[in-house]
Amino acid sequence: MEYYSKEIGRLIGELSTLPGIGSKSAQRLAFHLLNLPKDEVNKLAETIVSARENVHYCKECFTLTDQDICPICANPNRSKKTIMVVEDTRDLAAYEKTGKYEGVYHVLHGAISPMQGIGPGDIRLKELIQRLQKEDTEEVIIATNSSLEGETTAMYISKLLKPSGIRVSRIASGVPVGGDLENIDEVTLLRALEGRTDL
Repeated sequence: MEYYSKEIGRLIGELSTLPGIGSKSAQRLAFHLLNLPKDEVNKLAETIVSARENVHYCKECFTLTDQDICPICANPNRSKKTIMVVEDTRDLAAYEKTGKYEGVYHVLHGAISPMQGIGPGDIRLKELIQRLQKEDTEEVIIATNSSLEGETTAMYISKLLKPSGIRVSRIASGVPVGGDLENIDEVTLLRALEGRTDL
């Protein structure tokens, strides 16, 4: 039985496709949007469309940005000698919140997962290797999630980089196994960074 008109139903349906939004949250958001003034709804819609059209990958680290080079890579005060490898932009943001890491990043946009058919060629590993050949890097910190996929990716990168002579370290296990970096507090992330070990 349909409770809402076709347009309201469509709006709820589209909102419920967003990650972390169930049907009740979608209903709340839909009615909130319908009660907003038209100019605020238009501003939100324009912002979403603009972000989708103008945000792309940074040419150096592959985080999401609206410039050719992201603000972190463009910052002359950041050390290019240390590269932290993370799975996605949210993990980068989590480490930036600690305010203690002064190097740069490389965003893989995923992790190796044979069960899901994701291999090394499906994430930004080739770009990492090319970057390391061009830059004078002293250490690569692997900060992938403490999941099976994250650990698999960390071991793969470690074996790939060992012959290069670059120091390869892994964040300490202050990060719980199975935990996503984006959901972990800054103190735990900082301890994990400071307690990293060589691989």
